Amino acid sequence: MKPLFSTQTVFAIGMRAFLLAAGLVGLTVFAMPQTALGASRIKDIADFEGVRENMLVGYGIVVGLNGTGDDLTNSPFTKESLVGMLERLGVNIREQGGTIATVKPKNVAAVMVTAVLPPFARQGTRIDVSVSALGDAKSLLGGTLLVTPLVGADGEIYAVAQGGLAGVGVTATGASGSSVTKGVPTSGKIANAAIVERELPFEMGHLESVKVTLRNPDFTTARRVAQAVNSYLGTDIARPSDPGTIQVTVPPAYRGNVVAMLTDIEQLRIEPDQIAKIVIDEASGTIVMGENVRISTVAIAQGQLTIRITETPQVSQPSPFSTVGTTTTVQRSDIEIDEGSQKKLSVLPHGVTLQELVNGLNSLGIGPRDLISILQAIKAAGALQADIEVM
Repeated sequence: MKPLFSTQTVFAIGMRAFLLAAGLVGLTVFAMPQTALGASRIKDIADFEGVRENMLVGYGIVVGLNGTGDDLTNSPFTKESLVGMLERLGVNIREQGGTIATVKPKNVAAVMVTAVLPPFARQGTRIDVSVSALGDAKSLLGGTLLVTPLVGADGEIYAVAQGGLAGVGVTATGASGSSVTKGVPTSGKIANAAIVERELPFEMGHLESVKVTLRNPDFTTARRVAQAVNSYLGTDIARPSDPGTIQVTVPPAYRGNVVAMLTDIEQLRIEPDQIAKIVIDEASGTIVMGENVRISTVAIAQGQLTIRITETPQVSQPSPFSTVGTTTTVQRSDIEIDEGSQKKLSVLPHGVTLQELVNGLNSLGIGPRDLISILQAIKAAGALQADIEVM
């Protein structure tokens, strides 16, 4: 078998060479297996229209902190919230003339509370909430969230949350000023803290059609989903309306029992298609290549330029018994330029697979730090049949 990379003269084979210099951060390449992707269930690659989560948010107060709460001087909203809460509970802290008395508790913090309302959540269902400090509190450890209404995008209250925080990070500070922090001390979660008070009206039993929405829109995948549904039900009821949507008409056998139809559909397996893509994350030093990445015939020359400057101090002194001149130290500079002794021009044949591409680049002696430059240069030359996405 001929080697994937062979050293040849570029003019003899009529190809262009690209000299790529190193200089980017270190990178790690994860190549997907060359074998075809296994079939996936429709429920793992698509959603049914109307079956979705909804975001909830609320403003509340956490009490019981160990001196790590908000500074009321810097967080006036915390003070106003505290005064309003106490007045609603029948506690008056206003002085004559309506002036608010001076209060400086250090165990109170204003927080934002977020939650996700799952589909088909009924009254009384409990959901988890996340709590994050809004002011300058140093830690929420040991705090208790007081009753907090959670509203949706329409301004209506859908749940009410209350409970003790858990999963809060810890911070410790020594007398010298050194500190250690583990996790995030200004945020935490409360399991089953919110109770659903309002339901979202949505009935599936009387639907005459259902839309299946792909999480990664693709023409081929949409057509395969429609074909799988039609083949299973034995009738032409599913048609893709766009790359991300498949319209499914409820057949007579499932009228009034749409849940059963969706249960059967979501268990069907298809092989999703995907475009050839290379994702580059320079911050974390990661390259991810899709299975369908291909390249045309191209020649690559990769080298490294190193400039080394050495300063050597030398002593200069006058001749023996001389009455003039002084002894001084002078610098002698030695400059070397190394362009790399292993430079060579190598050829990538047409249509190599992802595994062959990775193996070939590794055999060429190219380190992970140079792969980004090489892939971008091949793309610029028009020899890479894939999209490059830089995160």
